[in-house]
Amino acid sequence: MVNKGFLLSLVLVALFPTYTFSNELVPANEAVAIQQIAQLVEENIRTEAKNGSAHRDAHFKAHGCVKAQFRVLQLPNEVSIGIFAEAREYPAWIRYSNGSGKVQNDSVGDGRGMAIKLMGVERSQSGTQDFVMVNHPVFFVKNAADYVEFQKALVEDSPIKFFLPGANPLNFRLHELAIATAIRSRKVDSPLDAQYWSATPYRFGDTAMKFSARACDKPVKSPSAETTSPNFLRENMQKHLDHGDACFDFMVQLRKHAVEMPIEDPTVEWNEKDSPFIPVAKITISSQQFNTPEQLKFCEDLSFTPWHAVPDHQPLGGINRVRKAVYETSSRIRHELNGAERREPTGF
Repeated sequence: MVNKGFLLSLVLVALFPTYTFSNELVPANEAVAIQQIAQLVEENIRTEAKNGSAHRDAHFKAHGCVKAQFRVLQLPNEVSIGIFAEAREYPAWIRYSNGSGKVQNDSVGDGRGMAIKLMGVERSQSGTQDFVMVNHPVFFVKNAADYVEFQKALVEDSPIKFFLPGANPLNFRLHELAIATAIRSRKVDSPLDAQYWSATPYRFGDTAMKFSARACDKPVKSPSAETTSPNFLRENMQKHLDHGDACFDFMVQLRKHAVEMPIEDPTVEWNEKDSPFIPVAKITISSQQFNTPEQLKFCEDLSFTPWHAVPDHQPLGGINRVRKAVYETSSRIRHELNGAERREPTGF
């Protein structure tokens, strides 16, 4: 019997010379688009830095960085790959943030980020493994070409122009607008009570995965939870950790279907009915004081990128290829302008 996936690969190779058997399809003009995006990001950071310190182009406002333990579980062979090949613990820093490139009140609708940095990772060139996530299962930009237009709209301080570029309905990005609206509509009282997703795909040995971190306990609004302060997400996180630990289940979703689970379109959700998320690690955040000037400064100087990774978890798809340039540019420029050393942490 002829393998349908193999036939599909042959067809794609014939139609698209840049197609690879890893299921990545690199458009001919993508490198130029990524160069444009990186240039726009650099210009924006340099412009904003004229009024003070240089900051991240996105996920500017941090709620804080916390110390954590990432414990890989004893796993079946199917998922014993890469970081998850053996049951062990990694010390980790976790940064929680708003998604916007501006500092704004936490009551304003926005994506919320969770970026995990495992330390002591021998097979990673950086010595670390970063898992970068937001609190929504899909992203709202499809590819590098669209990201150029999104970045231009941000520079003009008019993001709506990306979704509704002009009067011609044929150019509207309504699917993307619906995703962005859903992201902005998610209510979060504490970063420690949410679920976060990678949105984009990554290698998982010979196949691909998406990943997610879900709070172990079902969120219960505390009587002492604050929702009116401009920084209530940081304050509620500190209140939680003043009185006890927090934990997350870290899970992977394996790619089971080539068409329904695309690599190059992160606006498409991989159906959990076809491939449920599998718990592979437990994250424990011990009770701690993180809301100090020293730790907040350390948090600001940290750099995260999906490309801090072991080969088995290499980022896949156009948006991750965009991120490679954007995250590197953002880190390099802001550290340069702030006179800060750029290095990966090795411990607490």
